[in-house]
Amino acid sequence: MVAGVCAGLADYFNIDPTIMRILFVVIAFAGGASLLAYLIMWIIVPEEKSF
Repeated sequence: MVAGVCAGLADYFNIDPTIMRILFVVIAFAGGASLLAYLIMWIIVPEEKSF
């Protein structure tokens, strides 16, 4: 919910954002790779345009 990365990925893959957030937390505790991926995606992925 910090940068909307999980919500954006969930929208892209057409799944519930809560499931994506849970996956990120599980992967973070399993090895921490999701934290680095989250930060990189926060920087690289463009923001959605609101109209």
